[in-house]
Amino acid sequence: MPPRKLPRHLVWLESFAAAVESGSLEGAAEHLGVARSVVSEHLRALEDALAEGQPLLERGPGRRLHLTARGEKLYEGTQMPLHQLDLKRLRDLASAEPSLRLGLNTTLSNFLLAGIAEDASRAGIKPEVRFGGPFELVRLVQTHQLDLALDFTPLPPHRGLEAESLLRLPFVVLAGPQSDLALHPGSRRSLHVRDLEGHAFVDWLRDDPYGGANSARFAAHGVTVREVARGESFLHLFDLLRAFRACAIAPDLRPLRSFPEDLSVWPLREEDPQFIEVVALRPSGGPRSEAARLVLDGLRQRLTPNRRRKTE
Repeated sequence: MPPRKLPRHLVWLESFAAAVESGSLEGAAEHLGVARSVVSEHLRALEDALAEGQPLLERGPGRRLHLTARGEKLYEGTQMPLHQLDLKRLRDLASAEPSLRLGLNTTLSNFLLAGIAEDASRAGIKPEVRFGGPFELVRLVQTHQLDLALDFTPLPPHRGLEAESLLRLPFVVLAGPQSDLALHPGSRRSLHVRDLEGHAFVDWLRDDPYGGANSARFAAHGVTVREVARGESFLHLFDLLRAFRACAIAPDLRPLRSFPEDLSVWPLREEDPQFIEVVALRPSGGPRSEAARLVLDGLRQRLTPNRRRKTE
């Protein structure tokens, strides 16, 4: 079987990346083992195919080649797996239209996406939204496949990206409407983990850090609960609490959006209070995405505690 040939647009992209990294057409030609005219022809073909003939590279001081704004976005895309680099994706990367490659934790998508979409619409930004767990989101940011990702801590080790805490959240006890806690609330304004002894309990999956935290809480206080279900996110939790008439320990997401009205909520009282954070992740180094900056500004405004108090 003869060896496969790369599609033409990937051959052009190889010349483009070599010119960027060497700083000259001559250096790219030497690296690729072709004539300088071949590299120049590939660059023209790429500009015609992706950027309406607009330049992706331009001469700077010392005659060294530098990326244009369109070229910067396209060069970031060369870090993506080859099977994702079809012509449509490359045109999107080289487009002058503002765009945002956004990654979201599934729970946060339910609480934050509406506001992000409104900000993007007002600014004329075209969002490309993906969902995933922490390891996948970190990997996609590290490899420049996302301009911005939003997730909860704790996160896996992350090199090659910047993390910014947007909001710090304590933990609460949630209970379904027909649970023992909801039917016999007493006069307590908060609950300790000891108050959950013997109650039906919905936990997080065992490989979820919240599930590990709950196990540590129960072990530390000698508490035994009746685990009736496990869930992966808030997208499952509310229905499980209702169906099993159970309670759960979860992050207090009310600063993002109200919990369903039929659920009971108490602050969790702990000797050593624990918190999680909503974190924004961006690639470190390289050009900054203006679309990511605009969306982040809107998120910061909505998640600032002082601003929330004024609007409530």
